[in-house]
Amino acid sequence: MKTRIDIDTKTFVRFWLVVIGFGFAIFAIYHARIALLILGISLFLAVALNSPVSWISKYLPGRSRAAATAIAYVLVVAILGTLIFLVIPPIVQQTAKFVQSVPSIVDTASTQYKGLDSVIDKYNLRPQVDQAVNSIKDSSASWASNVGQTVVVGVGSIFAFLTAGILVLVLTFLMLIEGPQWMERIWNVYRNRKRMVVHKRIVHRIYNVVNGYVTGQLTVSAIGASLAGFAVFALSFIYPEVPGGLAFPTAAVTFTLSLIPMFGATIAGVLIAFLLAFNSIWAAVIYIIYFFLYQQFENNFVSPKIQAKKIQLSALAVLASVTIGLYLFGLLGGIIAIPIAGSIRVLLDEYFKHVNASRDDDDDDETVKKVVTTRVNKKNA
Repeated sequence: MKTRIDIDTKTFVRFWLVVIGFGFAIFAIYHARIALLILGISLFLAVALNSPVSWISKYLPGRSRAAATAIAYVLVVAILGTLIFLVIPPIVQQTAKFVQSVPSIVDTASTQYKGLDSVIDKYNLRPQVDQAVNSIKDSSASWASNVGQTVVVGVGSIFAFLTAGILVLVLTFLMLIEGPQWMERIWNVYRNRKRMVVHKRIVHRIYNVVNGYVTGQLTVSAIGASLAGFAVFALSFIYPEVPGGLAFPTAAVTFTLSLIPMFGATIAGVLIAFLLAFNSIWAAVIYIIYFFLYQQFENNFVSPKIQAKKIQLSALAVLASVTIGLYLFGLLGGIIAIPIAGSIRVLLDEYFKHVNASRDDDDDDETVKKVVTTRVNKKNA
């Protein structure tokens, strides 16, 4: 049995216009993904800094939001400058110390290698060893020949990063100053007051999710950083070869990298363990044991206690959102993935609430119709 479907020309044209429009939209979003990411990061920072800026503006003459934003920016830059000042010199010093010890390490390895000559010749492994050494030499030569190109690409990447960072700072500054005015203009556009109230509630919930996440993550990172710095400071008394000055960069590095969900704290722990290993292997081992035990405590008690009521996301949702964010946008994507997932959860909650309310209204209408029909039938009877 054949079925014939007649579609008029107008419907056919509309369908393909919609398909082409979606295609162009996806194409435009893909090519503008960097700009959209910069705007998204700026919006995220503006939401995160809105509470401090609003608090500062209350104590300024005329409640100047521009002055409050400038003060907040100065504080943020001062904190970042302090962190860089505390982190970079000790890391450079430890790296230089490691570089100075490389010749002795090479001499030791060469001595051990000479002791293995008899074993290599006994089992006829000389061709394989020579091939491996030649391969390493060829790789080194290839790397050396590409150093210039690598430096040029690296410098270009640094300039691109600095440009994007300046854009983010400027956009965030303007969003903090003009944000309340724009929101007021948007609410004034509404003619349906009931819809405006619903949308205000949604925006307020999303703002609370992002703000709560930022506050909670900063609290968790600060606790972990303080304890990590204290642990390294204590190790400097047990092992004199460990400099006590490493406590400050340990706290700074741990605080900064812990802002990255799921993986940031682990990266910080491995980095600090390497720095300690340059001075004392046993100090690094003890720090790794401490780090493992603290991570269990943080993941099971500290972080859930602080973040659970603010984000209300399951472990699966958190891991999935962080994975998607990291693979799409790198480390910055990993940082903003959880608040974005929390905002999506708010939108889904409101959507389901609207659907259930509409369904209840339909059920009430059906009930009223049945009651009216029953009464009419009784009167006619």
